[in-house]
Amino acid sequence: MTESTEPVEPEGRRRWPWALRSLGHRNYRIFITGHSVSTIGTWMQRVAQDWLVLDLTGDAVDVGIAAALQFLPVLLFGLWGGAFVDRWDRRRVIICTQAASLVLAAVLAGVVLSGSVELWMVFGLSLSLGFVTVFDNPARHAFVAEVTRPQDYVNAQALASTVHNLGRLVGPAVAGTLIAVAGSGWAFAINAASFIPVIWGLLLIDTSSASAEPGERKHGRVREGLVYVFSRAELRACMILVAAIALFGQNFRAVLPVLAKETFHGDSQTYGWLTSALGVGAVIGALGTAATERVSSWRLLLAGGAFGVANALAAVAPWLWVAMAAVMLMGIANLAFNTLSKTLLQLGTEPSMHGRVMALHGFVFLGTTPLGMPLIGWVCDQWGARAGLAVASVTAVGAAALVAPTLRRLRAGTASKPTDPTILDQA
Repeated sequence: MTESTEPVEPEGRRRWPWALRSLGHRNYRIFITGHSVSTIGTWMQRVAQDWLVLDLTGDAVDVGIAAALQFLPVLLFGLWGGAFVDRWDRRRVIICTQAASLVLAAVLAGVVLSGSVELWMVFGLSLSLGFVTVFDNPARHAFVAEVTRPQDYVNAQALASTVHNLGRLVGPAVAGTLIAVAGSGWAFAINAASFIPVIWGLLLIDTSSASAEPGERKHGRVREGLVYVFSRAELRACMILVAAIALFGQNFRAVLPVLAKETFHGDSQTYGWLTSALGVGAVIGALGTAATERVSSWRLLLAGGAFGVANALAAVAPWLWVAMAAVMLMGIANLAFNTLSKTLLQLGTEPSMHGRVMALHGFVFLGTTPLGMPLIGWVCDQWGARAGLAVASVTAVGAAALVAPTLRRLRAGTASKPTDPTILDQA
């Protein structure tokens, strides 16, 4: 694994607590600051878009279509986005994707505030944002490796996840109030403005000491990424776990409303409690993972299994407070799993392959949403939310059992090999 050549700031790094050590890197500090502002705006737009579509048509199916359109391009073209990212300067790619996101949010704000918005416009802009995500998602994840050191990858990913989940808590609350007072158009306008700090910060970042350079331009790069991952047992096992949990387990927007309304006979406030419990768990999981010193496929396996167990507890919870506690555990395990999987893929991959490998992760993690969401929604319609949670539990535990023998062999084969304990513990 190639270590970043970014000059370390010894005195500056000592100022930060161990759980915040990635902030000792100036470039990462700038990057995550802009990201924290943009994340709040992103969650505001998601809530405002759902409300806008429901207000336009009164049909929950249209809300689901608008959300699915944003992930469909990742399913169809995500792998090619990763190949593109590996061929070009990642900072410039992110600047372009953030600028495109700004324009799309501004256009949506304009048509809503002018009173000319129609459903096809929302669908079209949502699909366009999905094409931006094809390039933005692998570029952002791969860029972390250029602004931190391998020893700090897990911490950097955990802090990014913390910011994301704090945005999930703050953004919807701000959006709900703003929509009630001024309408959804202003939520889109604020989201557009939130991309300005991100772009400004990226322009300030010095990439002369980046740990990875864009790869040589040549054909067949998507295939190379697939072969690279699936020819390596540890990366292949990681991707199998991600696929199972992403496809069947992370469909919270399909399961939790049904759990609140039909299982516990609640209302939107009940749904809000369950969603908040998931968010609180995610923040706890992110903060806990940020202090982690070791990353291993075995720990990823345990996190995936814990996610399955938490779903099982939620599926059999007799009372709402028990379900909320189980959902909070789901949030903790899910966040730990997601952070460890991204970190493990980066640490086990050559820098020139980061874009393609993270694109494959995004293809599996985000691209399965248009498939998994309606599938689990159908299960919930037929047999209730408990059945949807049971499917998530069985598939997570089943995937863990499937890859456990491979990881056990890897663990036995590497136990005698010394490894830097702060970077990668293959045991």
